[in-house]
Amino acid sequence: MGIEKDFTSLEIYRLAQDLAVEIYRVTIGFPKEEIYGITSQLRRASVSIAINIAEGYGRFHFKDRTLFIYNARGSLLETKSLLFISRELGFIDTKKVELAIKKINKLGIKINNFINFLKANK
Repeated sequence: MGIEKDFTSLEIYRLAQDLAVEIYRVTIGFPKEEIYGITSQLRRASVSIAINIAEGYGRFHFKDRTLFIYNARGSLLETKSLLFISRELGFIDTKKVELAIKKINKLGIKINNFINFLKANK
């Protein structure tokens, strides 16, 4: 975690972007009547992870920067919860959920590490 050129060079951003793309692909098969419900919420939550990382990168004050990274972590957990709900409703099969959860757990660890890095270097 040295000096990064921009937010796209952050590993947590790249992982978050990959997760959002996967969520979009998975939700294509969700029921059409859910387009403004759980489909939209799941997509927005997953995209919010990457957006908050990018916005936090652009903040120069420690408190602002860490707040956005905390928000990214919150959106990550929202995404996880929505995947579980989607599975219970039969919108997504267990195997796809398990694959997404592995990515979410990995990203969660990396986000926590990044928060600790920011705290140590404020």
